[in-house]
Amino acid sequence: IADLVTFPLDTAKVRLQIQGETAATGAAKGIRYRGVFGTISTMVRTEGPRSLYNGLVAGLQRQMAFASIRIGLYDSVKSFYTHQNENPGMKEKHLRQSRFWNKTLAVSVAQPTDVVKVRFQAQTKLQGVSRRYSGTMQAYRQIFQHEGLRGLWKGTLPNITRNALVNCTELVSYDLIKEAILKHKLMSDNLPCHFVSAFGAGFITTVIASPVDVVKTRYMNSPPGQYRSSLNCAWTMMTKEGPTAFYKGFVPSFLRLGSWNVVMFVSFEQLKRAMMMSRSRVEATT
Repeated sequence: IADLVTFPLDTAKVRLQIQGETAATGAAKGIRYRGVFGTISTMVRTEGPRSLYNGLVAGLQRQMAFASIRIGLYDSVKSFYTHQNENPGMKEKHLRQSRFWNKTLAVSVAQPTDVVKVRFQAQTKLQGVSRRYSGTMQAYRQIFQHEGLRGLWKGTLPNITRNALVNCTELVSYDLIKEAILKHKLMSDNLPCHFVSAFGAGFITTVIASPVDVVKTRYMNSPPGQYRSSLNCAWTMMTKEGPTAFYKGFVPSFLRLGSWNVVMFVSFEQLKRAMMMSRSRVEATT
C-alpha cells in the first residue's frame, strides 16, 4: 500500500537524480525536469500518467522480498542474539546487531529487484527514444545475459549503506525530537507529537542519506563501463556537476520518506498504546 501511494514520488526522485548525467541511458534529450511537481506534470504530459508507475512490478517484488526477510526473520534473529547473554546492556547491543544483519541480508537478497526498479523508472516512454527493457522478466534476463550476476547485484554496497543510514538516523532522530518535545512540554505524548517527530525524522534522514541515495541510483542505472565503482560514480558527480548533484531529487525523496515515516511511526505508537491498554485490561480481569 505504501509503495502504491508513494511510487510516483519515487519515480520523480529517480528522474531528478539521474538528470545531468552525460550518458543517462534511456533519458530523453531536450527534456528538463524542474522540481517534484514539475517532474510529475512533465511526465504525465509527455509520457502519460502510467509513466509515474514505471517499475512498479519490480518495486512490489522488492518490497515483498525485502519486507518478508526483514520482518519474517527479525524475531528469530533477535531471539538468537538475546539468548546469548542475559545482561541488559548486551541484549540491547545484540538487538542492534540483529537489526543490522537483518537489513543487510534483506537488501542483499532484494538487490536485483531494486536494480530493475530503478532502471524502469529512469527509462522514458517517448516516441523516438529507445527503451532498454520492455518487461520486468525481460529486464532480469537481459541484465543477466549482458552483465552477469554482478549486473543484478550492482550497487549493493551503496544500497546497504543507504539503508543503514536511513534506519539508524530515522530511529535516533525520532526519539530525540520526541523527547525534546515532551521535555519542554510543547505537546503531550499523542498523535500530533508523533506526527511532528516523524516528519522531522524524515527531513533529517533525507539530509544525511540523500548523497548515498543519489550515488546508488546513478550507479544502478549506469550501463557497463560508465563507472568503475560506486566511489568512482561519486567522484565523477563531484568533479563534473559539483556537490549539489548529491542532493538532486531531495524534495520528492523527503516527501516520500517523510510520508512513509509519518504513517509508520504514528501507526506504531497507536498500535503500541492499544496493545498496552489491552494487556492492562487482561491483567486487571485476572
